[in-house]
Amino acid sequence: MNHWLVKSEPFKYSWEQFKKDKKATWDGVRNNQARNNLREMAKGDLCLFYHSNEGKEVVGIAKVVKTAYQDPTTEDTNWVVVDITPFKVLKKSVTLEQMKSEKRLSQMGLIRQSRLSVVKLSADEFNVVLELSENK
Repeated sequence: MNHWLVKSEPFKYSWEQFKKDKKATWDGVRNNQARNNLREMAKGDLCLFYHSNEGKEVVGIAKVVKTAYQDPTTEDTNWVVVDITPFKVLKKSVTLEQMKSEKRLSQMGLIRQSRLSVVKLSADEFNVVLELSENK
């Protein structure tokens, strides 16, 4: 199993809306590296759901339920989507500031490539964020 972080601007698509929808097609990704990460996702992989711009915090965990397929928002076959469902609400959100101050996350993609919208995480990075959500 791989671990990921997906970003969403909460004023466009929030964790609360995602929970109401019960499923989302993760579309509109137009960065080659982020697209490659979507292609690498497998059914059952877990994704930290990160609110970008406003909040700047991990608020929940999503699960990949359908692997990469053609992005229905474009005719360009270079772009793909995955389907995700809400898996778990974090006990407490984990802010970008907290992650930046955690030495064990110094190599995390979110910190090193802050503009990337779909980031691959190591199992250790994923678990450190979960630990921070319990100990805040």
